[in-house]
Amino acid sequence: MTVIGVDIGTSSSKGVLVDEGGTVLVTAVRPHTVERPHPGHVEMDARVWWDEFASITRELLKSAPNDTAVTTVGVSGMGPCVALTDGTDTPLRPAILYGVDTRATEQIARLDDELGRDAVLRRCGSLLSTQAVGPKIAWLAEHEPDVVARARRLHMPSSYLVVRLTGTYVLDHHSASQTVPLYDSVAQEWYEPWTRHIAPWLELPRLLWPGDIAGQVTAEAADATGLPAGIPVVAGTIDAWSEALSVGAQHTGDLMLMYGSTMFLINTLSERLLVPQLWSTVGALPGTRSLAGGMATSGMITDWLRELFGTPEHTELLTGAEASGPGARGLLMLPYFAGERTPVADPHARGVIAGLTVEHTRGDLYRAALEATAFGVRHNVEAMSAAGADIRRVVAVGGGTRGGLWTRIVSSVTGLEQEIRTVTLGASYGAAFLAASAVGGPLIDEWNPVRERVDPDPQLRSEYDELYALYLRLYPATRNIAHELAARQRG
Repeated sequence: MTVIGVDIGTSSSKGVLVDEGGTVLVTAVRPHTVERPHPGHVEMDARVWWDEFASITRELLKSAPNDTAVTTVGVSGMGPCVALTDGTDTPLRPAILYGVDTRATEQIARLDDELGRDAVLRRCGSLLSTQAVGPKIAWLAEHEPDVVARARRLHMPSSYLVVRLTGTYVLDHHSASQTVPLYDSVAQEWYEPWTRHIAPWLELPRLLWPGDIAGQVTAEAADATGLPAGIPVVAGTIDAWSEALSVGAQHTGDLMLMYGSTMFLINTLSERLLVPQLWSTVGALPGTRSLAGGMATSGMITDWLRELFGTPEHTELLTGAEASGPGARGLLMLPYFAGERTPVADPHARGVIAGLTVEHTRGDLYRAALEATAFGVRHNVEAMSAAGADIRRVVAVGGGTRGGLWTRIVSSVTGLEQEIRTVTLGASYGAAFLAASAVGGPLIDEWNPVRERVDPDPQLRSEYDELYALYLRLYPATRNIAHELAARQRG
């Protein structure tokens, strides 16, 4: 048994070819950029998702050992997204991305009034926010009625790949639970009264679980991708939940930290827990629930700094950040460079770098960015714990786990030990695991055992506690100014 997993992420698409023992045989990556046509608008053409998927699968198959026979395909992708298509699944405009796109604030307020803020929380598990799908569809109805007049279907990256591969229009339960307020998280089915209120034209996709087989690769898709016709394709899910599965963070009490372009946190629960400033969703596996949080930026900031610095090697920047030391020589950063998702829920928040002098170096700035993300993680973890979340184990995953400094800072700031698995590729590996599970049922602990554990440094706890207290004060102290500046940026 050999499986392929492909993930469509914010900054790249990644694919893996994995054998029955979990060994990664071949990888392939396609970097890409999102479109930002206006302040607060973040989009991507869904046709790029399919083109990159087809290119990746052909590369994986070309580089595979001669006796390789792919048996199943798994997919995942960023989300929740709003990719509107006509009835033949042809995209009508670029997809609106997840909570980093903050355009629909007026629609959030209007739908809160029309549906009832508390009613949405009780039925859907999460409040309307920049992460929610419903307000973005409402924005399109108001601003692009010609598009909506032709729209019939709603896709996210995983479901769009599935329909192109199999011709089957489906969406997994977890992704659906992030289409607030279209999905009833209690009944675990579409809530038609609110769907009709927001999108009466929408043909609702059939709901499956992420590991369910959605269909088989068609002859047309086989020609485009090089995959064998007739092999099964699983429904897949949103990338962060696929990341959690890739490292075994799927049991009650597990907390996954995803180090990527954004930082994402998922705590697996056995029962639903409603927290207004976080997201309560259906889990990736049947019978599970999730309490999730997400920062709007993390790796995006370090990438931005690297570009400003002339694109030196990441190792060079990490060396400078290590030399800077705890506290970045008196710098403190708010990482709200694209607004902030949880627990602040402020799309008009902005990044702040406090304490700058002409003596500070790029190493200090890079260190301040890593520490800002760590403070944001602690803010989310404390919100989860205050709401009653049971955090027993922390598992880290993603590109940011390489190099060691970032994970060490997060552990020291939060006081939490982190477990790092052998394979930290993330969502594409999780998609491959779902594909393998659909036809054979491997155990992720056998596929991907623990490689190391990152412990907090007790000597840094006092200093980081003091800096974290300043971090919590910095946002309310600068919020009004940030909002006025954000208004100027919106024109």
